[in-house]
Order: sequence, then C-alpha cells, then structure tokens
Amino acid sequence: MTAFARRARATAARMHPELSLVSFTLLGHLEDQGGCRATDLAAHYTLDKSTISRQVGALEKAGLVERRLDPADHRVHVLHPTERGNEVLAQVGAARRVAFQERLAGWSGADLSRFAEYLLRYNEAAAADDNPA
Repeated sequence: MTAFARRARATAARMHPELSLVSFTLLGHLEDQGGCRATDLAAHYTLDKSTISRQVGALEKAGLVERRLDPADHRVHVLHPTERGNEVLAQVGAARRVAFQERLAGWSGADLSRFAEYLLRYNEAAAADDNPA
C-alpha cells in the first residue's frame, strides 16, 4: 500500500509538478460535485481548514480553480474548476487510463475480474470504516 501511495504521489507530480496529489484530489472532487465550499472540502476529507486553504490557494494560483458567489447566498463563495482545471483533469484522466491499460495489458480476463472484485471489496470496506453506524 505504501508503494501504491508513493507511486500515486509521483504520478501527480509528473502530471503537474506544482501541485500535490491532495490538490488533484480536491480538484477532482470539485468537478464531481459541480463545485462546493472550502468548508465542505475540509469536512469531506477531514482536513484542517488551513490545509484546505493552502491547497485551494495553490489551485487558484495555477488557474485551475475559481471562486464564485453562491446564487442562493451571496455571503458564500463556491469553488469551481476553471476551464483550464477541467482540461488538466481530462489530461490526467487520459494519461491514467493509458498507464492502467499498459500495466494490465498482459492480465487475463479472469485476473482482471478478480482484481476488480477485490478493489470493489476493499473500497466497500473502506467506505464502511469512513461511515461507522
């Protein structure tokens, strides 16, 4: 798992050397959610507000995120990926797909099915840990 995490950080650094894996994760979340407040990001990822502030600042400085007034409450700013942010996410996604295809090219259909089942099982267990009853 450590090697997996290390490889993920290295891949993120190659995709956009100025941004961390956390920044890419936050940018992807903003895209998935159609935008959200910084406090929502902090709550979702259980990160300190100062950490989110630094990461969002880096994303804004890189031109990947912008703040927009919430139409329902003009006191609140909602973070959204910029057009450039969406382009970077698309490029990273395409590069990841190519890398996965190359790494898994020699795997049999049965191996791929088992791998997918194990990933689903792992993610379900992780989700259960994140949301204790």
